[in-house]
Amino acid sequence: MSAGIPKVNIAVQDRVLLHLFENDEQADRYLAEVALTRPGIAESCALHPPNVSRTMRDLLKKQYVSEHTRNIRGEERRQKTWQLTDEGRTEALHKHKSLGKNKVVLRDEGGELLEVEALEAAERLATDISLLQILMHAQHEGVLTYGDIRFGKIKHSKQEEIAPPGRLTALTGVHSTYNNQPPNTRPVHGRKEQIDDLKSWFSSRKPCAVVHGIAGIGKSTLVAHWLKQNLEINPGLSICWYPCQPWDRALGIATSLLHRFGIDESHDPYNLIETLPLQPAGKIDVDNWRRRLTAYLTDADTIRERFKDDSGGPPPYWLIILDDVHHIESEAKDLLGALLQISTKTPLRLLLISRTKPTIYDRRDVHTRGIVTELSLQGLTKPEIKNWLKNFDSGDKY
Repeated sequence: MSAGIPKVNIAVQDRVLLHLFENDEQADRYLAEVALTRPGIAESCALHPPNVSRTMRDLLKKQYVSEHTRNIRGEERRQKTWQLTDEGRTEALHKHKSLGKNKVVLRDEGGELLEVEALEAAERLATDISLLQILMHAQHEGVLTYGDIRFGKIKHSKQEEIAPPGRLTALTGVHSTYNNQPPNTRPVHGRKEQIDDLKSWFSSRKPCAVVHGIAGIGKSTLVAHWLKQNLEINPGLSICWYPCQPWDRALGIATSLLHRFGIDESHDPYNLIETLPLQPAGKIDVDNWRRRLTAYLTDADTIRERFKDDSGGPPPYWLIILDDVHHIESEAKDLLGALLQISTKTPLRLLLISRTKPTIYDRRDVHTRGIVTELSLQGLTKPEIKNWLKNFDSGDKY
């Protein structure tokens, strides 16, 4: 599936030219922004600072940029800055047009994957991010998602009377990366013992359960079937069903979870958004994210205040289901370990669906500490198959 995602790879010099082109209004200013300095260019273009200096030497030889020493806003000392020359502006404009034709993949408000030209992506995502930001996110993360808090506020059309405060109002873009209900699946035949095991795990309030088995054995179908039954008994349960994809990254999962926990620009008492890098290719501070999220989820007054206007009030706890977690285990190992630790101290339950046993915990968590419950899914038993065939109707879909 990941083979179908178009590869975006922007050359270093092209990144720098695009960045300077997007900040060309600052040319010749006495007081410049940090975006024109070496650290600012490195951050925006996902480069190490030494690579910026090396690239600038090449661009100076081509006479695409000129070098200056200017006062920087918010800084005490003058710093070296760069701006485009007339030849550089012509080249940068050409690069802007050609690179804008690159295909990128985005997930729209309805959760559909779309393949569009990079120049169209900002409008589809209803945001004001630049072409360089779009290309950098596509290069390092694969898929751009509607509602990503790193893209700033959603840009509303003029026809809308009032724009909601902040980007992450309740359930804004909620289905773009995850679902708050179990997916529709085929009918379940048999599996009474496994369903009873899931019921036993849930009633025992253990932090984590792992359902593992070969591809196509019915792991997601079983969990979805059990969850639908559980929601009839516990309608106040808050669900986050996240279908992991091969291109997913720890940062994307962490961002989606903050959506689900009600974090937005107008409600972030523990500054959780600060733990997310706002630039492409940035790394999430997992330890800081874990500490602050633990504090947030255990603050009963804050949670009560956040969800007081929702139907049913604040949820008793959250159930996070990560489906096909084997796709992301190597990439998001630290984040998954942090989630497991959070689940032991907060009203959060974790259910992992995987083709293999995850390696984010050790055997003591299963056999001694009682933190993880493992459920190995095998094929149907002979009595279950016999009963299914006995009631089999050739007109049934399954």
